[in-house]
Amino acid sequence: MRLRQVALVGEKLAEVTDDLCDVLGIEVAYHDPGVKVFGLENAVMPIGDGFLEVVSPVTEEAPARRYRSRRGGDSGYMVMVQTGRFDADRKRLAAEAVRLVWEGELPDIRGMHLHPKDTGGALLSLDEPVPAEAWRWAGPAWREHVKTDRVTGLRGATIGCADPEAVASRWSQLLERAATCGAEPRIDLDASFVRFVAAADARDEGLVGFTVAALDPEAILEAARARGLATGADFLVACGTRIELES
Repeated sequence: MRLRQVALVGEKLAEVTDDLCDVLGIEVAYHDPGVKVFGLENAVMPIGDGFLEVVSPVTEEAPARRYRSRRGGDSGYMVMVQTGRFDADRKRLAAEAVRLVWEGELPDIRGMHLHPKDTGGALLSLDEPVPAEAWRWAGPAWREHVKTDRVTGLRGATIGCADPEAVASRWSQLLERAATCGAEPRIDLDASFVRFVAAADARDEGLVGFTVAALDPEAILEAARARGLATGADFLVACGTRIELES
């Protein structure tokens, strides 16, 4: 298993996407027409062979609109983990009485979104592409849009929750990967991780950050400051989400 994609929710898709592309040195590979079924429009950007997605609600009934309101504005939204054992995962989750909010099966990928009330922390998707290096959700030509001058890969996701140890234990059970103990427990996946941190309140419960492998952190931070984004020594904030730079 590996972290393959993180999704953010933003009210103004073009504005958020422009910020992310300019700062991280990436570009949009795909606008998926299939997300209309969820009342959304989106943009998907490769980060190496991982992906960053921004979704934006276009209907009043979109679950993402209610989610964004609960979080108090633009925020992180979903964590997508690639698996190579979809059938076994599906059977195990059913035995754990984990509900699904969506499930789809296509010739080149299968995916399921797990109900957040049964997982804790954030919306989690398990997806199995065929072949393993493919990723239908990023479109047929995503490899042509990979830019690695500033960032080269998606390394981790950070989940805010009221009880980090309990949620880490639950995700460990669901993913069948061990979780470390401590103030910020984490689950190590293949070349990636999911970390769990204490949420100050309900607005901070969910995907609060992600980590990228950065070749040129200073250029990234300089570009972020030029666009008026908040920055720290090794991170920036865009779309209400902390982006940590791992050099």
